[in-house]
Amino acid sequence: MASSSSAQLPWSAWHARLHHKLLANPDLLPAEASLLIAVSGGQDSMALLGLLIDLQRKHGWSLEVWHGDHNWHKQSATIATELKNWCESHNLSFWSDQAKPGQTNNEATARHWRYEQLTLHAERLSSNNPNHPCRYVLTGHTSSDRAETLLLNLARGADLAGLSSMRQCRPISKDHPHKNVQLIRPLLGFSREDTALICSELGLPIWLDPANSNPDFSRNRVRQEVLPVLESLHPGCSLRMAALAERLNHHHADQQAIAMLALNNLSKQNGLCRKDLAQLPITARTTLLAYWLKRSGAPSLPAVQLEQISQSIGPGKPPGSLNLAQGWKVQWQRNSVQLEHHE
Repeated sequence: MASSSSAQLPWSAWHARLHHKLLANPDLLPAEASLLIAVSGGQDSMALLGLLIDLQRKHGWSLEVWHGDHNWHKQSATIATELKNWCESHNLSFWSDQAKPGQTNNEATARHWRYEQLTLHAERLSSNNPNHPCRYVLTGHTSSDRAETLLLNLARGADLAGLSSMRQCRPISKDHPHKNVQLIRPLLGFSREDTALICSELGLPIWLDPANSNPDFSRNRVRQEVLPVLESLHPGCSLRMAALAERLNHHHADQQAIAMLALNNLSKQNGLCRKDLAQLPITARTTLLAYWLKRSGAPSLPAVQLEQISQSIGPGKPPGSLNLAQGWKVQWQRNSVQLEHHE
């Protein structure tokens, strides 16, 4: 059952904080846009929804709410029903989907399922109203989530792209970015402590999900066991880690832009100029090869394979080739590095 607090306030410092952020970045959530908000019923997504409801009159948005029931516990259907009733009492359109048994066995499959359903709903809303398409899907991720993600990806040995993940805005479908549906995280500048206060001060209900206490989920263990220890040793470290993730995100974007310029200069009719590429340090060659493969549509390679290719095309090395997955092949001659694809 949901818990709630005092009567709702029409405006607060929290509203002003998000409002000014959006005014400073008008392309994030444009005025009069159609927004599809993913709401679990927890404090983060309810804080986001509550703020957007009150800011709606200033920005003219059209708000739609989607809830994903992972079917992880017996109370999930009850939460969906109570959340639906609350949304309808606030004149909000409400949509929900329930995962089939075994469809969301872990965090990764659950996330994939959610984003897949959100994309389908956004496309359906756009199809029903082509003059006012839904191109923005919103989640309640906070700086606390960002810090957790940074720690998890660091432990997994992620590269710069992985460490700079959880961007404020990105295509919701990494496999099909052309679908033009953006995933927006407006609360990345807020902490989990902030969202708890927002819900309390605005009188917003919160539905507690037992799955958030399940130690089988790695994120829960980081949240409940790792971060409290780090915070006790270095108070405020979660905010600093989230800020680091943001700086890494900017650094990664800069690296991408510079890499594209370099590839344009290295490109020739039949691939890349091997002579110019070989003159670069091996780390720079490896980075450019990774972006070249990505730009060409080839599958991403493990760091070990990328370094192997990078070393093989270095100065004085003989011609060679390497078969990649999905029918791709990279080969290097005396003057060029080429990429072939056979169906």
